[in-house]
Parts: sequence; structure tokens; C-alpha cells
Amino acid sequence: MAYQPKMTLTERERGILEGKEGEVKAKMMETLVRFGDLFGATRMVPITHKTGHLVTSFGIPLLTPLYPMMDKIINSGEKAEGGFTMDPRPFDYKNVKCSFLEKIVFSKIMYGEQARYEKQLAKVGLIDKSAFSCTAYLPEVGNTPEMGDILSWSESSAVVFANSVLGARCNRNSANLDLFGSILGMVPEFGLLTDEGRKATWRIIVNTSKKPEAQILGSAIGMKVMDEVPYIEGLDAYIEDLPDEDTVGYLKDMGAAAASNGAVGLFHVENITPEAKANKGRLLASGFKTYVIDDEELERVYASYPIMWKKPKKKPDMAFIGCPHLTAKQLEDWTHNIKKGLEESGLEKVTINVILTAAPAVVEEFKKGPSYEIFLKTGAHLSSICPLMYTNNPLTKSHRIITNSNKLRTYSTARYMKDEEVLAIICGKEKR
Repeated sequence: MAYQPKMTLTERERGILEGKEGEVKAKMMETLVRFGDLFGATRMVPITHKTGHLVTSFGIPLLTPLYPMMDKIINSGEKAEGGFTMDPRPFDYKNVKCSFLEKIVFSKIMYGEQARYEKQLAKVGLIDKSAFSCTAYLPEVGNTPEMGDILSWSESSAVVFANSVLGARCNRNSANLDLFGSILGMVPEFGLLTDEGRKATWRIIVNTSKKPEAQILGSAIGMKVMDEVPYIEGLDAYIEDLPDEDTVGYLKDMGAAAASNGAVGLFHVENITPEAKANKGRLLASGFKTYVIDDEELERVYASYPIMWKKPKKKPDMAFIGCPHLTAKQLEDWTHNIKKGLEESGLEKVTINVILTAAPAVVEEFKKGPSYEIFLKTGAHLSSICPLMYTNNPLTKSHRIITNSNKLRTYSTARYMKDEEVLAIICGKEKR
């Protein structure tokens, strides 16, 4: 055994590291052990929610080590016992139209290994062909951990939701670590897997005159606390108790913004999230810092977002709504709000190219209901694409994209707007 671990391993774990269960498992174990040692883990712990979630859903040719590694795992016969879900696919030519040149760049250059990679994923544990969503924890998708479960997940928005809203335990793992943990059935114990690591080092006081925009509130929190844990007070005045569907959507979006505008992996909301309710008054660590968020602070944060368009004064030509993917309730609400907005404007169709994104399972359920016909009449499009991966194509910078997602704003040239502003533009109600 070349690598001498700092943490204490069980007899079986040491045997895996020494190669007694094969070279491939030995390399995966060494990777996880080295990772844990780096962050001061004292042991490995079993995963109790067996279904993993992988962040790397895109077949980028530049990821040259990835595909031979996947082949080695396949040839060894190893796979994730509980299977796994994936982040969304990077393109959807049917519902998110691309120019001929954009399609060439996507299919031949940026994501030229997509077909090969998806075949590899299927062989090592991908649940099914529709298991591509950043919101795999939603009931329609079914990869839903319970409170206290240990996970092997990546994808910042999924991890922060699982930790915070569901009370599961997972660190913000990087790509491939999620797969290795799912195959081995264990992860190193440190950080957000420990009681001490889940204590809040920031007390956030929400002192606003109305319900804060989830994306801006999350952004403000993320930029202030970075990778620390916030305990949020005052928000319970504006949202209902879980599992209210509006609250689920709100916390999903707030968490995604905090995770992308900072590096938040866990938040607690007083009287709302499970650990805050179970440990009332005992989640603030000694020496915590305080951040008060009022109306003025939210507007300051909102005004700080840069406009990255080449022609910032021109009208937008595209809108992405749903990053992370929309919940079923959010999809219903946006459909009826767009319909109402168009009626008020005297229009039948949205004024620009509008794409709403949701998990494949959510989309399929939505299509069975009466709202789908209403949606189709608005002229908007429905997809399960990853907007972030779509905008990674440099050619998309020629589009003037608006979005209600702070995550998409952070990683692209898309311009963030509040829900009401996006709605006004796509329904032709805003005077520019």
C-alpha cells in the first residue's frame, strides 16, 4: 500500500485500499481517503441514502481522462449499487432552438463525447434516460433523501437543498468523488457530515418590509458568508412551514443563489428547516457574526449585478426561467402568470424566445394536466436542458438573455431580473 492514510480505516476499508477488491476500487478508495485526509476526516462513514447524484452530465472532449477512467470502471464490473441521477443535459435541439453554427459547436466541439459518455453512465448506474435534473430530490424524480441520511452527491444547488431543506448530510463534493462514493458505499466524515460542522457561524436577520426575492436574498447571503453556515431569522414571517410547495420552491432558489454567489452548502431557517426546528436555539456556534438584511441592502445587492451584454440598452431576445429546474408548482404558476400577463397586454404570444426548464419527470406530469395546453398557446417552450451548459457555448453571447436565476447570471452573460420584471418583458408590458 503506497499511500499511508492519516484517518483510521476498518479492516475492510484498508483491504480495499491495499487492492484486495481490485485495482479500480483501490484507486477510488485512495482518492476518497486522500480527500478526507486533506480536510481532517478521522474515518470513512457508510452512505445511508444509496442513490447518488452526479454533477458531470456533459461529454466535453477536453475532459480527456474521464472517458478512459469510465471504461476502466465498466471493465472491472463495478457500478453504483443504488444507482444515481445526473445534472441536466447540455442541449435540447427540439425545444431550445440553435442556429446551424451553434449546433455544430455544441455537437462537434463542446459536447462531442455526449453520446459516448451517456452510454458509459448507463453501464455504471444511471437510473434511466430521464434521470437528468439538478432537482433530483423532487418527488416526481424520486431521489429524495431523508433527515440524517449520508449522501455522496455533488451539484451545489442539490447539495444545499438536501442539507438544508431535507436535513440530509453531504459535503460539496467535486465531480467523480460523487461516483466513487456511490460505488464504494462510503465517504470521508468531515465538514457538513458532522454535528459541529453543521453549526451556524453567521446569524442572518431578515428585516424587510415584504417577502424578499428568493434569488436576491440568497445572493446577499452567499456573498457575505461565502462557504460558512448561516442561520436565518425573520424569514419565517413570509413563508409557510415545510412541506408547503411554495416554500420548497423558495428555499430551492434561495439556496442555489447562496451556493453559486458564495459557496454555501447548508443554511438553517428559524422555525422552518428541520434542524432549526429540532435544535431551536442550539445551532449558532460561539463567536458567530451577524448580518442584517433590509430593503435597502437587497436593493444594493441587486444594483451591483453587472450587465454583460455587448449592447446593454437593446431589448432582450431570450429568457431562461428555471435554474435550478422549476418545481411542478412553479411551472404551474409561471404558466398562469404568463397567460394573465399576455391577456393584460392584449397579446397571444410571448414577445421573445422564452424557455422554462424542469426535470423530465416534472415535464411529463405537467403534460398530462390542463395547464399544458394553456402553456403551449403562450408560445413559450418547455425543456429539461441545463441553461448554464447551454450558455457555455461562446456563440450564445450574441443573445441578450434575461433570467430569474442568480446562478445562471453568475456563470454566464445572462442578465438577472426579478420575476415581475421578467414577466413584464416577455408579456410585452414593460416600456423601454
